Amino acid sequence: MPSNATTVLLCGVGGQGALLAADILARCAMACGQDVKLSEIHGMAQRGGAVTTVVRLGEKVSSMVADQGCVDYLVSFETTEALRNISYLREGGVAIVSDESIKPLPVLTGKLAMPKGARKQLAAHQAQVIPAELLAKQAGSVKAVNVVLLGALSTYLPYPKDVWLRVIEERVPAKFKDVNITAFESARAWAERNAAKEA
Repeated sequence: MPSNATTVLLCGVGGQGALLAADILARCAMACGQDVKLSEIHGMAQRGGAVTTVVRLGEKVSSMVADQGCVDYLVSFETTEALRNISYLREGGVAIVSDESIKPLPVLTGKLAMPKGARKQLAAHQAQVIPAELLAKQAGSVKAVNVVLLGALSTYLPYPKDVWLRVIEERVPAKFKDVNITAFESARAWAERNAAKEA
């Protein structure tokens, strides 16, 4: 895989908007003249099954494959999926995780138990745990969690803010445009404040 390619893995469960988030990310990269490869793995999405999307972007991207230990940015819509996919994150990579915890189908049916100490395990990987649902609600809709996570991710990527905003406006329904713009900007500001604290 070319060394100039950046790999982003987005993971969550069906209905959280991971696929839309991946599409917005890919369109931002293309708007900035980058090559993009995107792959999607759909679980039982309508029943809350796992959804994983890999977006690879750069000057020239020859493959959409993301091997374990090679992902630059892991963006997770909830803590359990973050733990399930954390092995894909490279050393020094960044994990951005919504602080929400959703019980997957095997847990609901009693076949499996929720992982214990999820926050502690994520902290060991220096994951940036973001109050995504709270920020989305404050923006006007809990459904904007996907755009909240993009707002946090945007602080790490070289795409101008106005490109992100333009693509979001183009991709979300007109009646939810203001909510999503607010969600993106509030999450971006949250991530910048927390980065300043850690510096």
